[in-house]
Amino acid sequence: MLNNKSLQAFLAIAPPVVFAICMLGYFIFIFSVIGGMRQIENSGNQEFPVAFFSGLAFFIVMILVASLLSLFSLIYFIIHAAKNPNLKEGNMLVVWILILVLVSMIGSLIYWLVEIRLKNPKPVIPN
Repeated sequence: MLNNKSLQAFLAIAPPVVFAICMLGYFIFIFSVIGGMRQIENSGNQEFPVAFFSGLAFFIVMILVASLLSLFSLIYFIIHAAKNPNLKEGNMLVVWILILVLVSMIGSLIYWLVEIRLKNPKPVIPN
């Protein structure tokens, strides 16, 4: 599982992309609510809370999905770094684990690019 190239690529690329899509959708939602505020006030209709909370629930679910995906990605790449034979010399293992923990989503993407994708020979993790 640690040597699966498609899983590595998915876990490196998906969390930042899903988070960016969530933020873009959130801003579109907020601007549409602000833009339609005057129409809601003039109509005297009580539909505002229902529309607001139904849209907000979608974004809460998407942020939870992005958070869980990011957490799984973080755990996966920390285990990969700990078992990576190329990182055994020097302090590179400690440096990469600190990068992964402190810069979570971007750190996973950088680790995947630098230590997995562009490395020759590619690291093979023993079972």
